Amino acid sequence: MKRDTVIFDFGGVVTSSPFAAFNRLEREHGLPRDFVRKVNALSPDDNAWARFERAEIDSAGFDAAFAAEARALGHELRGNDVLAVLAGDIRPRMVHALDWLKRHGYHIGCITNNVPAGEGAGMERTSERAIAVSEVLARFDCVIESSRVGIRKPDPRIYQMMLAHFSKPASACVYLDDLGINCKPAAELGMHAIKVTGEAQALDDLADALGVERGLF
Repeated sequence: MKRDTVIFDFGGVVTSSPFAAFNRLEREHGLPRDFVRKVNALSPDDNAWARFERAEIDSAGFDAAFAAEARALGHELRGNDVLAVLAGDIRPRMVHALDWLKRHGYHIGCITNNVPAGEGAGMERTSERAIAVSEVLARFDCVIESSRVGIRKPDPRIYQMMLAHFSKPASACVYLDDLGINCKPAAELGMHAIKVTGEAQALDDLADALGVERGLF
């Protein structure tokens, strides 16, 4: 079956990865490298981050809960400090790819694990950046946000929501995410999953998956 639907993660795919920002934050606070990811890896289905992405707690609750988890690992870091660096920069080539896909008749969707903080789906800290992100998100035919539906990746149900929206079989879809744990359920459903490690790599792999020439977007 021809693949005519492309589903994107947002942070780390359409925007730059927050992991570099987390590493800068760790250096500033004298913390071990990848400490934020270590905190978020503990009890990944019910830790502070997971509950916040499902909107089960608010910003104040996340700030305190994350701080408690960090303290349990021997360090001090508030959740609000993490939120302050969360939003990445928009990747221009990804935006160009979205426009190319739209012009050529592809369906495009976005599944994002986000939190009820900041402005809009991109969790931006300023109105100006929120507007820029909104303009990018407007290109998608469908955007599913974990904080709105109460389900987060890698729960298969959030991928199935997107398939139901498009009335498409998984085999017609390509899925891009910067986390392997989020690619796995997409692949198990039958999508062609691409783990994003960089902008150029992702777009080359996407071109190959769609059977189009590399460099078109």
